[in-house]
Amino acid sequence: MEITEKGKKLARMGALYQCIIATVLSAIIAFVGLKIWALSFALGAVISIVPNGVFALFAFRYSGATKNRLVVKSFNQGAKVKLLITVFLFVVAFVQFNVEPIALFAGFVITAASYWLAFFRAG
Repeated sequence: MEITEKGKKLARMGALYQCIIATVLSAIIAFVGLKIWALSFALGAVISIVPNGVFALFAFRYSGATKNRLVVKSFNQGAKVKLLITVFLFVVAFVQFNVEPIALFAGFVITAASYWLAFFRAG
């Protein structure tokens, strides 16, 4: 299996872990009766998941020794786009929704951490 395919597989697994963690924790928070906190946590999770997916599309678009420049360029573009999407989604969350900031950031951080922990588990 080539490196690009391995990377895509890891990215999918990381996204799956993120979705599972986000869904379970949001459901637990909602079950406890903290609806605004559950929504805020879920929004924070989305703010983590969506940019990671976009970055993965950029990062694993090209492969092969003859495409080194394209790989590096695409990786850099993906990192920039990921940052812009993350900032944009945080702005939208705070402007358009009545969110609890602690829960929003907790959803973002916990979901982002679960993405990287999935990689350690796979390794």
